[in-house]
Formats: sequence, structure tokens, C-alpha cells
Amino acid sequence: MIEPSSKTFGDTIAFLFPGQGSQKVGMGLELSQEYAAARRIFDEADAILNRKLSQLCFEGPAEALKQTENTQLAVLTCSVAALRVLHEQGITPRAVAGHSLGEYSALVAAEVLSFADALKLVEYRAQVMAEASQQQDCTMAAILGLDEETLQDLCEAASSYGVVQIGNYNCPGQLIVSGDTAAVEAVMGSAKAAGAKRCVQLEVSGAFHSALMGPAQEQLQTVIDGFQFNDPRIQVVANVTGEIVKATDEIRRLLIAQVTSAVRWEKSIRTIGAAGISHFVEVGPGTVLSGMVRRTLRKAICLNVEDTQSLDKVMGIVYKG
Repeated sequence: MIEPSSKTFGDTIAFLFPGQGSQKVGMGLELSQEYAAARRIFDEADAILNRKLSQLCFEGPAEALKQTENTQLAVLTCSVAALRVLHEQGITPRAVAGHSLGEYSALVAAEVLSFADALKLVEYRAQVMAEASQQQDCTMAAILGLDEETLQDLCEAASSYGVVQIGNYNCPGQLIVSGDTAAVEAVMGSAKAAGAKRCVQLEVSGAFHSALMGPAQEQLQTVIDGFQFNDPRIQVVANVTGEIVKATDEIRRLLIAQVTSAVRWEKSIRTIGAAGISHFVEVGPGTVLSGMVRRTLRKAICLNVEDTQSLDKVMGIVYKG
């Protein structure tokens, strides 16, 4: 349970951070043009990485932006740029959570990791995940309109085709399976027969949040202790458990586990909502998470910040509230 705090409007706000798949050419450009706080984050990323990540975000090309080793860095940087603008406007959350890669942005927001360290850690994470993906014929698929128990049974039945498991518990009626392509395709076929409304193979480069990411997990484990982790300044909900995590050792452990474990996003949102938080602000490119929140908590107020128009809307609601 999220702990109560003083009665301010900020007590009703959670920041949510998107993961891989939310990227798009032009992301972050408008905020960086209008706000120095955002521009500084892109400049810092360019300096740390010794390449023009900002140009890739602003101008593309889209194919390069979709590559895992670029996508993760780009989404993290855009999210933190938007976060810094929100902070500059005096808008801070009571709790944070991030979907998959987005968990690193959430840890920056909670001051567990510096942006520089998060960027370096994600650079390594993206590299080893891309390498693990290239070694296998693997994929992910969205299964819509099927319950968890039925889908779990279908995954077990398809195990003769290879590794396949539920990788994301996104929201009611939306589950993601991840694994060997043959096994995922088998699940898609049996899911349709079992009554799934839709089965959609995702345009991803790997079987994220599955056992096939084991090599990447092992490599990430070898470097994570070299980074400084601080106690969270605000409450952080972890992907792997869907619960608040406080101890730095536990945060490290769960970041490693996250590579091969399912993202418990629906549970994460319910944990936040149960504390009386009503406003969910998606910080970074896209509005995918907002849709998941609405399907999980019907009365939730969902907002996002990715450009000046969306920022103005949030500011209007916050200061009016």
C-alpha cells in the first residue's frame, strides 16, 4: 500500500513512464525547443553517448529509431526531458511506475538513479538484449479478450514448440505472450480457438520478458553493482511485483529479474489507485499507458506530457485543482 502523505494536489498524481514501442520520429523536439530544462537533458545524453541521440529522436530515420539499442536510449531521454520540464513547473508526483524500460525513467524520477547512470545502464541493457534477440527466432504477440488462466494453460500446451510465456499483464483483456516464434504462433492459433477477440503479432526485435532473455539478464547482473542506487525520494512501484519497492538492494534485484519476468502492469496500476491517487500522467512519448490505465481503473483521470500542448493541459488541470 502506498503510504499517505500531506493533503496537496500532488498527492493525487502518479507519473507513468512508457517503454519500448512508444518511440516516434520528432519526439521531444517541441519541448526541447521551448524549454531549456528539456534541451539540457538531450545535450547531456549526446555528450554521455558521444553521438547525436537528439538528432535521431528529432529527425529519425524511423528504422534506426526502432532498433532496440537506439529505442531504449531515446525513450528514456525523452521521458526524462519531459520530467524535468514538469519539475520546473512545480508538478511532482506522489508515486511513479514505468512499463518495462520505463522503470528506469521512474527510478530517475524517484532519484534512485541519476540520469547519467540510468542512461549508461540502459545503453548496456539495450545492447545485451539486442544481442540475445539476434541469436534466436523469437517474437511477442498481444492476446486480447482472454483470461490469464486460460492463456497460461495455452502457453503450457505450446511448450513443445519452444519457450513461450506471458510477458506482460497489461490491463483487463490485454495480455502479451513472448517466446520462440513457433511457440508464440501456436499460442495465437489456440487462443483464437479458445475465444480470444484478437491475436496480434507485435513488431518487436526480441522475446522480451521471457526466459529467452536469460543471456542478457546474466550480463546485466555483472555490471549493475557498479552503479550508484539511492533510497527512493518518492514511492516506486516495481514491474515484477506490482508493489512498492523501497530498499536499494531489492530495486537492483528486481531490475535484473525484470529482464526475464513478466511486467505486472495491471497490478501496479491497481496498487497506485488503491491509495487514492486519481490522476495518472504519462511522461514521455505516446499514450499507450493511459489506455491501459483507463481499462484498469474506470474513474482514473489520464493525462500525458510529450509536447507543449499536452503540458499546457496538465498545468491547467493541476493549477485549477
